[in-house]
Amino acid sequence: MKLLTRNTDYAIRAICYMSDKRKDVVSVTELVKALKIPRPFLRKLLQVLCGERIVTSYKGIGGGFKLAKDPDAIRLTDLIEIFQGPVSINECVFKKALCPNRKDCPLKKKIDRIGKHVISELQSITIGGLIRENN
Repeated sequence: MKLLTRNTDYAIRAICYMSDKRKDVVSVTELVKALKIPRPFLRKLLQVLCGERIVTSYKGIGGGFKLAKDPDAIRLTDLIEIFQGPVSINECVFKKALCPNRKDCPLKKKIDRIGKHVISELQSITIGGLIRENN
């Protein structure tokens, strides 16, 4: 099971970097050098984040990106949903089809309970909290 995809991981890293530079516009070149993320890949992620109003873009000389939201208002689950879809721990898939025993499965009930706890914990993680823990 993979909790975070590469897109989500790179987006978190970029947002954390911009959060440290809160007052400054950060260029794509600076982000690429600091985070070692391929430029075309990073640009696509930043465009998605602009569309979601997580970051704002500035064009021209001295242009780049800046956080549009307070780091404490950006939850990990927000980013997971943007890049991966709804947060779900258990999809009950069996051989690429929905499991026929979903309604009566005793294991599913336990996994659903664990999933609710995990999602609650993930919702409590913010970019601001990650930055504070790292400093």
